Amino acid sequence: MTTKIALLDDYQGVAMSSADWSSIPDSQVVSFHDRIQGPDALAKVLADFEVVVAMRERTPFPASIFGALPHLRLLVTTGSRNASIDVAAANAAGVTVCATEGSTERSWAAAELAWGLVLALARSIPQEDAGLRRGEWQKTVGMGLAGRTLGVIGLGHLGGKVAEFGRAFGMRVLAWSPNLSPDAATHRGAMFVSKDELLREADVVTIHLVLGPRSERLIGERELRLMRPTAYLVNTSRGPIVDEAALLRALHEGWIAGVALDVYAQEPLPLDSPLRRAPRTVLTPHLGYVTDESYRSFFGGAVRVIQAFLADRPIQVLLPHGGQKT
Repeated sequence: MTTKIALLDDYQGVAMSSADWSSIPDSQVVSFHDRIQGPDALAKVLADFEVVVAMRERTPFPASIFGALPHLRLLVTTGSRNASIDVAAANAAGVTVCATEGSTERSWAAAELAWGLVLALARSIPQEDAGLRRGEWQKTVGMGLAGRTLGVIGLGHLGGKVAEFGRAFGMRVLAWSPNLSPDAATHRGAMFVSKDELLREADVVTIHLVLGPRSERLIGERELRLMRPTAYLVNTSRGPIVDEAALLRALHEGWIAGVALDVYAQEPLPLDSPLRRAPRTVLTPHLGYVTDESYRSFFGGAVRVIQAFLADRPIQVLLPHGGQKT
């Protein structure tokens, strides 16, 4: 019997070439390049599939969807976790949820992208590029980073890498997160401060937190008003961590110097989003993990997870309340 496998949200059309799907016996693999909008459309498209591979959190799987997918047996998410999947509901419907292996290259890629956005803001690279193509010459005055202060919100693996980059550029590094201790910050070459102090003192604030109840809208109007009018904000973590309405006011009213975003409350970013027209912005389409190395790790990991599941030896199974059993 043939196992039907769906690969969702393959925007760039690279999933099939990023892993050896032919190594999964008796399978039919279908890649979907376009976003499937809404639970009804998703249920219709996936009705006959037994295995679904979700690319990160691009497509949510709430509790309501599993009753509409009677053939689904395995849901694989790329990465180590996925807040958009109701794992408990999936398990109750007889669906196993597994994660792919982590990737050091992916972690580096996300940190590299964050730092690229820092440089783009500090030196107005997108604006100068566009101006030069219009025949202009030297329209902005950049901010040098050496001697400035970098504020890192979330000093885990990714935030720690960004802090390293900051020190390499000669910056003083401040750090805060809900669970960060002064000793842990010192170990990573940063100074632990309160959230408010970080926002008041940093010339560049960069966010590296997992989205959850404590981090949603962590940066709102109050926090944005604490920042210096010459300071920049960078968010490569998750869109809902920053209150989008407050951010738009901050940009239009000049509370901060600018923002660089790789993540948004709704993705893909709608064509009518006011962020597309907001001043002093650098916007990228969630590129943090979008590298050849990351995709090979994601999709190669998905192949291994599917092979193990079909052999009745599931690996990297996600648990309803977080974590996984290997």
